[in-house]
Amino acid sequence: MEKTVQPLLEEFQLGDLRLKNRMVMASLTRARANNAGLVPTPLMARYYAQRAQAGLLLSEGTWVSAKAIGFINVPGIYTQEQIEGWKLVTKAVHDKGGLIFLQLGHIGAASHPDFFDGELPAGPSAINPKTHSYTPQGFKETVTPRAFTIADIKQTVLEFKQAAQNAKEAGFDGVEVHAQAGMLIPQFLSLATNHRTDAYGGSIENRARIVFEILDAVMEVWNSTRVAIKFTPVAYSHVGIVTPDEETIPMFQYILKKLNDYNLAYLHIVGPAESLTGTPVEALQHNYFSHFRNHYTGRLMANLGFTQESGNAILKEGTADLVSFGSAFVANPDLPMRFKYHLPLSEMDRDTLYSGDENGYTDYPEAKI
Repeated sequence: MEKTVQPLLEEFQLGDLRLKNRMVMASLTRARANNAGLVPTPLMARYYAQRAQAGLLLSEGTWVSAKAIGFINVPGIYTQEQIEGWKLVTKAVHDKGGLIFLQLGHIGAASHPDFFDGELPAGPSAINPKTHSYTPQGFKETVTPRAFTIADIKQTVLEFKQAAQNAKEAGFDGVEVHAQAGMLIPQFLSLATNHRTDAYGGSIENRARIVFEILDAVMEVWNSTRVAIKFTPVAYSHVGIVTPDEETIPMFQYILKKLNDYNLAYLHIVGPAESLTGTPVEALQHNYFSHFRNHYTGRLMANLGFTQESGNAILKEGTADLVSFGSAFVANPDLPMRFKYHLPLSEMDRDTLYSGDENGYTDYPEAKI
């Protein structure tokens, strides 16, 4: 039985897009593009269409170029064949009345020579990020990369722009720049992995420069209200040495202040997975999302293993405008309906997250009302 009005189920105006609710399906690597061309498949189209009840779907992180790769069976958006594959996805979602943004990703130094015929991956500096890359032969430790040249940086910015153009051709409703955890952008932001002495290193302004060059390039293709960016400011797990440092809080205050002028679709912030006590970002322990809300005047999307109750609460208090759900949408393709009628949720099977077929992907059932 339907009960009181829930903020999660309210319509929301996102720029010129009208979302049917404030529930967003977060990006989740599912490794189903298990073909040589890393082309989205009809199975992937079915998966996303099943979840079109979300106010907005976010695609899995998608490689902007062949140089961006660092995880097997993850799709790209840099060939015509990939664009055609993504057209199947966007059409399936739109046919179900859904909206979908493409997440644009580059893994930088956290890749492995196995993806580049033995050539080294590239990062901000020749510093091993000390994490793992999921190669065709399984997880392997990362290596010391070569440092980006200025020309490499300019080329990478252009690759993000071209990927944004390809996303538009593929029928997406917008794009989200992947600036999470151990990816390329956080490698530039981090004191641990960025020891550059040029315009992209040293000061907070210099280390953040690539963020705004990428956004500016993408906004040459898309209206700003169809462009978003996602950060995980306080990641500690599975990111190697790219963890918060003493400049993390001032770095994000600088980024947020600049982003206030961008009128983005939204800023997507992932919360901490563990206690921040005793870390350089301990000050955020008890006011994490409100800290970002206080420094950012635009639309804010929150992600932190939210439940129906906590998701409604953060919207009701005004600390966030939208809430994204990850594993809950994996196991419950009809999650908004389950929230509406207060139905029990199915549990996600972690063993099938990256299995490559329909098991644990498109076979989660919808609830019976």
